[in-house]
Amino acid sequence: MSPLRLGPLAAAACALALCGCSRQAPAVAAQAAPAAPLFKMTVQLDWIPQPEHGGLYQALAKGYFREAGLDVDLVPGGPNAFVMQKLATGKADIGQSDSTNTLLAIAQGIPIIHIGAVFQNDPSVLMLHADNPVKSFEELDGKTIMARLEWAFLPYLKNKYHINFNVIPQNFAVGNFIVDKNFIQQGYYIAEPYFIVKGGAKYPKFLYAWDAGFDAYTALVANRPWARRNPDKVRAFMAAYIRGWKDYIEGDPTPAHELMKRLNPENTDDFLAFCRKMIVDERLVIGREAKDDSQTGRISRDRFATQIGQLEELGILQKGKLAVDQVMTTEYLP
Repeated sequence: MSPLRLGPLAAAACALALCGCSRQAPAVAAQAAPAAPLFKMTVQLDWIPQPEHGGLYQALAKGYFREAGLDVDLVPGGPNAFVMQKLATGKADIGQSDSTNTLLAIAQGIPIIHIGAVFQNDPSVLMLHADNPVKSFEELDGKTIMARLEWAFLPYLKNKYHINFNVIPQNFAVGNFIVDKNFIQQGYYIAEPYFIVKGGAKYPKFLYAWDAGFDAYTALVANRPWARRNPDKVRAFMAAYIRGWKDYIEGDPTPAHELMKRLNPENTDDFLAFCRKMIVDERLVIGREAKDDSQTGRISRDRFATQIGQLEELGILQKGKLAVDQVMTTEYLP
């Protein structure tokens, strides 16, 4: 008899066995292990929810963080966000700030490390009225500027161009700028021009920090000990975050915008669309000189080496105090 043919009794036995297997399958499925709980992490933002946080809110709204097994709490910031202090004390696991502030915080002993970029080029600029005669950094000599007193770009300007100017503290509003045609103010040019024009002034012009050779990141930093304990979770976060930015820029930003509107009533559709357009048009996330989006979220050792050297030259940072490997890592990037 051919080995591929079965007699009646054998065939019946096989049929019973197959039926038995099919009846047992649901019982096996019912005994599957429950899904692992989501890993909780807290992200402290530097400002109130706005499109500069588009990658984070898109990842949250679209469920990218949950798909990665993460329960991410985005904590809004503001003028007194205290990002560094919250990271140092463990009240936040990850935070957003410009890379010069974080470098100086690391030098002061705060246990944080750069894990990725928000913007490849920090959009902090000097804003001037369109008809202000000042057209170059050298012409700031003798002027008065409203800015954050701790902004390292200010002493950098004085040192590079051998100029001097007065600085008054930033008040994070544009009222003075609108009424005074000679006013010069630090601004985050993604958003401030919207309110300047809405307040009745012409669209301002800018002096860009990167044109002076001072090219900081807007960066994500993590509590270093926490990141070392949870490397897989940090990698999962960064992958979901980069996915969020790409979707926010290339796709439909509505999920992030609807979430931002609920959290910040000042976010109108016009304002959100304006800010997102600025981010896209100025290529802040992918890099102003980039040909594609391959640098989204990424940070460079060379850029940090340059920044450290600039801060040392200004005397703001003690020479040899920081090495690149102390302040940044690419190990959590996808």
